[in-house]
Amino acid sequence: MQQRIVDFHTDDEGHWVADLECGHTRHVRHRPPWVQRPWVITRRGRRNMLGYRLWCKRCADGEPPQRDPEARS
Repeated sequence: MQQRIVDFHTDDEGHWVADLECGHTRHVRHRPPWVQRPWVITRRGRRNMLGYRLWCKRCADGEPPQRDPEARS
């Protein structure tokens, strides 16, 4: 299921994580040569991706929306 990116944060290891409109999260790492997401390393790049839709496996698996921002995983 496709969900829009509404914000970003970093995890405990400093990797970028997209906050999705459903309340779930998804890592959006830039790890060349296998994963090419150079937009994630700049503030402007991340800002330009707000509203972009990413696949949410948790929604596809039927997990309920996670609305509490303190309960991010």
